[in-house]
Amino acid sequence: MSNTAKIAGGGVAVGLILLIWLPWWVAFLIVVGVPAAAYLALDPSQRRRLRRVTRKELGR
Repeated sequence: MSNTAKIAGGGVAVGLILLIWLPWWVAFLIVVGVPAAAYLALDPSQRRRLRRVTRKELGR
């Protein structure tokens, strides 16, 4: 199993647990807010590198 698959599986498990314990809108805010906060915490040069790598993987 690749690292990406492990991370995705863990994210799905955490999301399901959050949906059981918390109202759906709180779980949604956590699932969307954590990656957004992590992206905003990057330096501008790191954001550019991340966008460049993402575009390259998409075949643009």
